[in-house]
Amino acid sequence: MSVPAELWGVRMSLLPPAPSFCNAPCSASPAVCDLLRVTPCMGWADLCKHTYIWITSTRKSCGTLAVLEQNEAGICLFRSFDWNDGLFDVTWSENNEHVLVTSSGDGSLQIWDTADPTGPLQVYKEHTQEVYSVDWSQTRGEQVVVSGSWDQTAKLWDPTVGRSLCTFKGHEGIIYSTIWSPHIPGCFASASGDQTLRIWDVKTPGVKVVIPGHQAEILSCDWCKYDENLLVTGAVDCSLKGWDLRNVRQPVFNLVGHTYAVRRVKFSPFHATLLASCSYDFTVRFWDFSKPNPLLETVEHHTEFTCGLDLSLHNHGQVTD
Repeated sequence: MSVPAELWGVRMSLLPPAPSFCNAPCSASPAVCDLLRVTPCMGWADLCKHTYIWITSTRKSCGTLAVLEQNEAGICLFRSFDWNDGLFDVTWSENNEHVLVTSSGDGSLQIWDTADPTGPLQVYKEHTQEVYSVDWSQTRGEQVVVSGSWDQTAKLWDPTVGRSLCTFKGHEGIIYSTIWSPHIPGCFASASGDQTLRIWDVKTPGVKVVIPGHQAEILSCDWCKYDENLLVTGAVDCSLKGWDLRNVRQPVFNLVGHTYAVRRVKFSPFHATLLASCSYDFTVRFWDFSKPNPLLETVEHHTEFTCGLDLSLHNHGQVTD
Protein backbone atom coordinates (compact mmCIF):
# COMPACT_ATOMS: atom_id res chain seq x y z
CA MET A 1 0.00 0.00 0.00
CA SER A 2 1.37 3.41 -0.93
CA VAL A 3 0.09 6.40 1.01
CA PRO A 4 1.37 9.94 0.36
CA ALA A 5 4.40 10.72 2.49
CA GLU A 6 2.92 13.90 3.89
CA LEU A 7 0.23 11.86 5.61
CA TRP A 8 2.51 9.93 7.92
CA GLY A 9 5.95 11.48 7.53
CA VAL A 10 7.12 8.60 5.34
CA ARG A 11 5.55 6.56 2.58
CA MET A 12 3.41 3.63 3.53
CA SER A 13 4.21 0.33 1.88
CA LEU A 14 2.22 -2.83 1.36
CA LEU A 15 3.79 -6.25 1.59
CA PRO A 16 3.92 -8.21 -1.66
CA PRO A 17 0.86 -10.34 -2.38
CA ALA A 18 0.68 -13.35 -0.09
CA PRO A 19 -0.98 -16.75 -0.52
CA SER A 20 -4.73 -16.44 -0.31
CA PHE A 21 -6.28 -16.67 3.16
CA CYS A 22 -9.72 -15.77 4.42
CA ASN A 23 -8.82 -12.59 6.21
CA ALA A 24 -9.59 -10.99 9.57
CA PRO A 25 -7.66 -8.96 12.19
CA CYS A 26 -3.97 -7.94 11.96
CA SER A 27 -1.34 -6.94 14.51
CA ALA A 28 2.40 -6.31 14.78
CA SER A 29 5.02 -8.00 16.87
CA PRO A 30 6.28 -5.83 19.72
CA ALA A 31 9.59 -7.68 19.74
CA VAL A 32 10.85 -7.91 16.20
CA CYS A 33 10.92 -5.43 13.46
CA ASP A 34 8.95 -6.62 10.44
CA LEU A 35 6.99 -9.63 11.60
CA LEU A 36 3.26 -9.78 11.01
CA ARG A 37 0.55 -11.77 12.59
CA VAL A 38 -2.89 -12.15 11.16
CA THR A 39 -6.06 -13.93 12.14
CA PRO A 40 -8.21 -13.39 9.31
CA CYS A 41 -5.86 -10.35 9.23
CA MET A 42 -2.26 -9.25 9.83
CA GLY A 43 0.48 -7.85 12.17
CA TRP A 44 4.30 -7.31 12.29
CA ALA A 45 7.77 -8.46 13.43
CA ASP A 46 11.19 -9.16 11.94
CA LEU A 47 13.83 -11.81 12.50
CA CYS A 48 17.34 -11.38 11.13
CA LYS A 49 17.10 -10.24 7.52
CA HIS A 50 13.77 -11.88 6.85
CA THR A 51 10.25 -10.70 7.33
CA TYR A 52 7.68 -13.11 8.73
CA ILE A 53 3.93 -12.73 8.55
CA TRP A 54 1.56 -14.48 10.89
CA ILE A 55 -1.89 -15.14 9.52
CA THR A 56 -4.84 -16.88 11.02
CA SER A 57 -7.37 -18.04 8.54
CA THR A 58 -10.86 -19.39 9.02
CA ARG A 59 -12.26 -21.75 6.42
CA LYS A 60 -14.68 -24.68 6.37
CA SER A 61 -15.07 -24.60 10.17
CA CYS A 62 -11.31 -24.97 10.60
CA GLY A 63 -8.59 -22.46 11.39
CA THR A 64 -5.00 -22.06 10.26
CA LEU A 65 -2.25 -20.03 11.86
CA ALA A 66 0.22 -19.47 9.03
CA VAL A 67 3.74 -18.13 9.29
CA LEU A 68 4.80 -16.56 6.01
CA GLU A 69 8.35 -15.59 5.19
CA GLN A 70 9.18 -12.56 3.08
CA ASN A 71 12.53 -12.67 1.31
CA GLU A 72 14.05 -11.61 -1.98
CA ALA A 73 11.86 -14.09 -3.84
CA GLY A 74 8.63 -12.80 -2.35
CA ILE A 75 6.37 -14.33 0.30
CA CYS A 76 6.23 -18.06 0.94
CA LEU A 77 4.83 -20.33 3.64
CA PHE A 78 7.33 -20.86 6.46
CA ARG A 79 5.16 -22.85 8.87
CA SER A 80 1.49 -23.40 9.59
CA PHE A 81 -0.61 -24.70 12.45
CA ASP A 82 -4.14 -26.05 12.05
CA TRP A 83 -6.98 -25.90 14.54
CA ASN A 84 -10.29 -27.73 14.37
CA ASP A 85 -12.42 -24.58 14.56
CA GLY A 86 -12.24 -21.07 13.19
CA LEU A 87 -9.54 -18.73 14.51
CA PHE A 88 -10.77 -15.17 15.04
CA ASP A 89 -7.88 -13.26 16.61
CA VAL A 90 -4.21 -13.54 17.53
CA THR A 91 -1.84 -11.64 19.80
CA TRP A 92 1.92 -11.57 20.27
CA SER A 93 3.62 -12.36 23.54
CA GLU A 94 5.35 -9.34 25.06
CA ASN A 95 7.84 -11.71 26.70
CA ASN A 96 8.80 -14.18 23.98
CA GLU A 97 9.01 -13.24 20.29
CA HIS A 98 8.13 -16.80 19.22
CA VAL A 99 4.93 -17.16 21.25
CA LEU A 100 1.43 -16.24 20.10
CA VAL A 101 -2.07 -16.74 21.47
CA THR A 102 -5.06 -17.34 19.21
CA SER A 103 -8.77 -17.35 19.98
CA SER A 104 -11.25 -19.73 18.45
CA GLY A 105 -14.87 -20.36 17.59
CA ASP A 106 -14.95 -23.33 19.98
CA GLY A 107 -14.55 -21.05 23.00
CA SER A 108 -10.87 -21.80 23.53
CA LEU A 109 -7.52 -20.00 23.48
CA GLN A 110 -4.42 -21.68 22.08
CA ILE A 111 -0.79 -20.88 22.90
CA TRP A 112 1.66 -21.52 20.05
CA ASP A 113 5.44 -21.47 19.76
CA THR A 114 6.70 -20.94 16.22
CA ALA A 115 9.85 -22.86 17.16
CA ASP A 116 7.74 -25.93 17.98
CA PRO A 117 5.89 -27.29 14.93
CA THR A 118 4.01 -30.02 16.81
CA GLY A 119 0.96 -27.99 17.84
CA PRO A 120 -0.27 -25.72 20.61
CA LEU A 121 1.68 -25.65 23.86
CA GLN A 122 -1.52 -25.15 25.83
CA VAL A 123 -5.25 -24.93 25.20
CA TYR A 124 -7.53 -23.09 27.62
CA LYS A 125 -11.29 -23.50 27.26
CA GLU A 126 -13.67 -21.69 29.60
CA HIS A 127 -15.73 -19.39 27.38
CA THR A 128 -19.06 -20.91 26.39
CA GLN A 129 -19.20 -19.29 22.95
CA GLU A 130 -16.85 -17.97 20.27
CA VAL A 131 -13.81 -16.02 21.49
CA TYR A 132 -13.60 -13.06 19.13
CA SER A 133 -10.76 -11.07 20.68
CA VAL A 134 -7.50 -11.69 22.51
CA ASP A 135 -4.78 -9.24 23.57
CA TRP A 136 -1.50 -9.60 25.48
CA SER A 137 -0.79 -6.90 28.05
CA GLN A 138 1.63 -4.27 26.76
CA THR A 139 2.98 -3.68 30.27
CA ARG A 140 5.96 -6.01 30.31
CA GLY A 141 5.76 -6.52 34.06
CA GLU A 142 2.39 -8.22 33.58
CA GLN A 143 2.36 -11.51 31.70
CA VAL A 144 -1.39 -11.56 31.23
CA VAL A 145 -3.84 -11.92 28.36
CA VAL A 146 -7.42 -10.67 28.10
CA SER A 147 -10.05 -12.37 25.92
CA GLY A 148 -13.50 -11.23 24.83
CA SER A 149 -16.28 -13.60 23.83
CA TRP A 150 -19.72 -13.89 22.32
CA ASP A 151 -20.77 -15.19 25.76
CA GLN A 152 -20.69 -11.49 26.82
CA THR A 153 -17.73 -11.95 29.20
CA ALA A 154 -14.08 -10.99 29.20
CA LYS A 155 -11.52 -13.19 30.94
CA LEU A 156 -8.06 -12.53 32.35
CA TRP A 157 -5.41 -15.20 31.79
CA ASP A 158 -1.86 -15.89 32.92
CA PRO A 159 -0.40 -18.11 30.16
CA THR A 160 1.60 -20.03 32.76
CA VAL A 161 -1.57 -20.98 34.67
CA GLY A 162 -4.05 -23.51 33.34
CA ARG A 163 -7.17 -21.49 34.11
CA SER A 164 -8.49 -17.95 33.94
CA LEU A 165 -7.67 -15.60 36.81
CA CYS A 166 -10.85 -13.55 36.65
CA THR A 167 -14.07 -13.13 34.64
CA PHE A 168 -15.51 -9.71 33.85
CA LYS A 169 -19.28 -9.48 33.45
CA GLY A 170 -21.47 -6.52 32.57
CA HIS A 171 -21.86 -6.39 28.81
CA GLU A 172 -25.30 -7.25 27.45
CA GLY A 173 -24.11 -8.21 23.99
CA ILE A 174 -21.27 -9.91 22.14
CA ILE A 175 -17.80 -8.62 23.02
CA TYR A 176 -16.05 -7.93 19.73
CA SER A 177 -12.85 -6.27 20.93
CA THR A 178 -10.69 -6.24 24.06
CA ILE A 179 -7.47 -4.26 24.26
CA TRP A 180 -5.05 -3.33 27.03
CA SER A 181 -4.10 0.23 27.82
CA PRO A 182 -0.47 0.86 26.79
CA HIS A 183 -0.19 3.35 29.67
CA ILE A 184 -2.16 2.10 32.69
CA PRO A 185 -1.15 -1.30 34.14
CA GLY A 186 -4.10 -3.64 34.61
CA CYS A 187 -6.53 -1.50 32.61
CA PHE A 188 -8.29 -2.68 29.46
CA ALA A 189 -11.16 -1.62 27.22
CA SER A 190 -13.91 -3.73 25.66
CA ALA A 191 -16.26 -2.96 22.77
CA SER A 192 -19.56 -4.75 22.40
CA GLY A 193 -22.68 -5.36 20.42
CA ASP A 194 -24.58 -3.71 23.28
CA GLN A 195 -23.37 -0.38 21.79
CA THR A 196 -21.05 0.41 24.71
CA LEU A 197 -17.35 0.85 25.30
CA ARG A 198 -16.33 -0.24 28.80
CA ILE A 199 -13.18 0.35 30.81
CA TRP A 200 -12.05 -2.23 33.37
CA ASP A 201 -9.36 -2.47 36.04
CA VAL A 202 -8.23 -5.99 36.96
CA LYS A 203 -7.52 -4.85 40.52
CA THR A 204 -11.11 -3.81 41.24
CA PRO A 205 -14.40 -5.67 40.73
CA GLY A 206 -16.93 -4.35 38.26
CA VAL A 207 -16.66 -1.95 35.37
CA LYS A 208 -14.96 1.44 35.89
CA VAL A 209 -16.51 3.39 33.02
CA VAL A 210 -19.44 2.69 30.67
CA ILE A 211 -19.60 4.78 27.50
CA PRO A 212 -22.75 4.49 25.34
CA GLY A 213 -20.64 5.21 22.31
CA HIS A 214 -22.82 4.51 19.25
CA GLN A 215 -26.37 3.77 18.22
CA ALA A 216 -25.10 0.52 16.73
CA GLU A 217 -22.84 -2.41 17.56
CA ILE A 218 -19.25 -1.39 18.32
CA LEU A 219 -16.85 -3.74 16.54
CA SER A 220 -13.45 -2.33 17.46
CA CYS A 221 -11.59 -0.05 19.85
CA ASP A 222 -8.03 1.13 20.38
CA TRP A 223 -6.04 3.28 22.82
CA CYS A 224 -4.04 6.31 21.74
CA LYS A 225 -0.34 5.64 22.19
CA TYR A 226 0.29 9.23 23.34
CA ASP A 227 -2.67 10.00 25.60
CA GLU A 228 -3.76 7.59 28.31
CA ASN A 229 -7.26 9.09 28.38
CA LEU A 230 -8.02 8.85 24.65
CA LEU A 231 -9.64 5.91 22.85
CA VAL A 232 -11.27 5.40 19.46
CA THR A 233 -14.21 3.17 18.57
CA GLY A 234 -15.45 1.88 15.21
CA ALA A 235 -19.01 0.68 14.73
CA VAL A 236 -21.69 -0.70 12.45
CA ASP A 237 -22.99 2.87 11.99
CA CYS A 238 -19.95 3.45 9.70
CA SER A 239 -18.33 5.99 12.04
CA LEU A 240 -15.23 6.31 14.21
CA LYS A 241 -15.55 8.20 17.48
CA GLY A 242 -12.92 9.44 19.92
CA TRP A 243 -13.47 9.38 23.67
CA ASP A 244 -11.73 11.25 26.47
CA LEU A 245 -12.12 9.30 29.71
CA ARG A 246 -12.14 12.53 31.70
CA ASN A 247 -15.42 13.53 30.03
CA VAL A 248 -17.35 10.85 28.17
CA ARG A 249 -20.60 12.73 27.65
CA GLN A 250 -19.65 13.68 24.09
CA PRO A 251 -17.05 12.28 21.67
CA VAL A 252 -13.99 14.43 21.07
CA PHE A 253 -14.19 13.59 17.37
CA ASN A 254 -16.60 11.84 15.01
CA LEU A 255 -15.12 10.62 11.73
CA VAL A 256 -17.44 9.67 8.88
CA GLY A 257 -16.66 8.43 5.40
CA HIS A 258 -17.01 4.65 5.41
CA THR A 259 -20.16 3.36 3.76
CA TYR A 260 -20.38 0.07 5.66
CA ALA A 261 -19.47 -1.12 9.16
CA VAL A 262 -16.03 -0.19 10.51
CA ARG A 263 -14.32 -3.48 11.32
CA ARG A 264 -10.97 -2.37 12.81
CA VAL A 265 -9.44 0.87 14.09
CA LYS A 266 -5.80 1.51 15.02
CA PHE A 267 -3.98 4.57 16.30
CA SER A 268 -0.61 5.38 14.75
CA PRO A 269 2.33 4.34 16.96
CA PHE A 270 4.23 7.42 15.75
CA HIS A 271 1.70 10.29 15.59
CA ALA A 272 -0.73 11.31 18.33
CA THR A 273 -3.61 12.39 16.06
CA LEU A 274 -3.31 9.90 13.20
CA LEU A 275 -5.24 6.66 12.90
CA ALA A 276 -6.34 4.08 10.36
CA SER A 277 -9.55 2.14 9.85
CA CYS A 278 -10.80 -0.68 7.65
CA SER A 279 -14.34 -1.54 6.74
CA TYR A 280 -16.75 -3.91 5.09
CA ASP A 281 -16.89 -1.29 2.30
CA PHE A 282 -13.61 -2.84 1.01
CA THR A 283 -11.55 0.25 1.94
CA VAL A 284 -8.78 1.29 4.30
CA ARG A 285 -8.88 4.93 5.37
CA PHE A 286 -6.32 7.17 7.05
CA TRP A 287 -7.37 10.05 9.29
CA ASP A 288 -5.97 12.99 11.23
CA PHE A 289 -8.64 14.04 13.71
CA SER A 290 -6.86 17.34 14.42
CA LYS A 291 -7.54 18.65 10.90
CA PRO A 292 -10.70 20.40 9.65
CA ASN A 293 -10.89 17.79 6.89
CA PRO A 294 -9.74 14.70 8.79
CA LEU A 295 -9.92 12.10 6.01
CA LEU A 296 -6.42 11.97 4.55
CA GLU A 297 -6.62 9.05 2.16
CA THR A 298 -8.92 6.24 1.04
CA VAL A 299 -7.24 3.10 -0.27
CA GLU A 300 -9.32 0.76 -2.43
CA HIS A 301 -7.20 -2.24 -3.33
CA HIS A 302 -9.44 -4.99 -1.92
CA THR A 303 -12.32 -6.71 -3.69
CA GLU A 304 -13.85 -8.13 -0.51
CA PHE A 305 -14.48 -7.15 3.10
CA THR A 306 -11.44 -5.60 4.78
CA CYS A 307 -11.49 -7.17 8.21
CA GLY A 308 -8.21 -6.14 9.82
CA LEU A 309 -5.17 -3.92 9.68
CA ASP A 310 -2.09 -3.08 11.67
CA LEU A 311 0.68 -0.49 11.65
CA SER A 312 4.26 -1.58 12.14
CA LEU A 313 5.70 -0.57 15.49
CA HIS A 314 9.20 -0.41 14.02
CA ASN A 315 8.87 0.95 10.48
CA HIS A 316 7.11 4.30 10.13
CA GLY A 317 5.63 3.61 6.75
CA GLN A 318 4.42 0.03 6.89
CA VAL A 319 0.76 -0.88 7.09
CA THR A 320 -0.86 -4.25 6.56
CA ASP A 321 -4.51 -5.06 5.94
